[in-house]
Amino acid sequence: MTPRINLNEPRWDQSTYWGRVRHFFAITNPLNILASEAELNRAKEIVETYKAGGDVGNLTEDELWRAKELYDSAFHPDTGEKMMLIGRMSAQVPMNMTITGCMMTFYKSTGAVVFWQWVNQSFNALVNYTNRSGDSPVTNTQLASSYVLATGGALTTALSLNRLVKSFPPIIGRFVPFVAVAAANCVNIPMMRLQELREGVPVADQDGKRIGNSKVAAQYGIAAVTFSRIAMATPGMAITPFVMDRLEKRGVLQRFPWSSAPIQTLLCGFFLTFATPMCCALFSQKASIATASLEPELQEKIKKMPNPPSTVYFNKGL
Repeated sequence: MTPRINLNEPRWDQSTYWGRVRHFFAITNPLNILASEAELNRAKEIVETYKAGGDVGNLTEDELWRAKELYDSAFHPDTGEKMMLIGRMSAQVPMNMTITGCMMTFYKSTGAVVFWQWVNQSFNALVNYTNRSGDSPVTNTQLASSYVLATGGALTTALSLNRLVKSFPPIIGRFVPFVAVAAANCVNIPMMRLQELREGVPVADQDGKRIGNSKVAAQYGIAAVTFSRIAMATPGMAITPFVMDRLEKRGVLQRFPWSSAPIQTLLCGFFLTFATPMCCALFSQKASIATASLEPELQEKIKKMPNPPSTVYFNKGL
């Protein structure tokens, strides 16, 4: 008989960087957003039935893994709930390439800066909320206050930088959107996941048995996600300005003024196709932390267990 596949874990070894890259290439694949509700529900049914030891018919190993990848791309790993479409990681490339391309094209006008930074931070807030760690409920008041603070911080950063660089060479101005996005991520992600910092995230032993909640683990997860998001934006937003500056000096943009937005959008799309999975893979989604690094009260709780683990695991979010 064919040995059963462990669908509780990704297909590729998550202890290696390239194993994580292959996993995230599969679940951030933009084609996943084209899957119908019926296909997603079927994938969920297959995964849950197979995990429970039930019969899923004569599916091949590749078909089982495809169902698992589709399930991982659309359902939250902690709550099991179906995530909203544009909040899924598979929507990152098409959404971010469009928003980033517009931010980098219309960076001179104050009105355009306000609008596109607002759009970008609203989208980021939605993604951060959708891909948060843990299953603690977030109230509408907490969500609204986090959104207002995060978006306000992003707009303040972008507008302040725009004023500062007016006397600098034009190429410097092209980097304002990138610096604003990097700074805003440092505000947006912690604010949209404030509940985790207050209440902690669930930590479990190696077998997945939940032990308790840890604020220390939440801090680590949020810091890792913030770094990954900034790294994800870096190639497109740091290389594209040089390309556009060269095209401007050669007169290409003067001859074809309509080409600026599509060129920058396509360049961002190209870079994001690779940067999204490769930067998501910088840290394992099933993160680990030494028991000795946890809060004293949680350490005491673990010490009282029959076989206290030296390491605990948690979902860091994406």
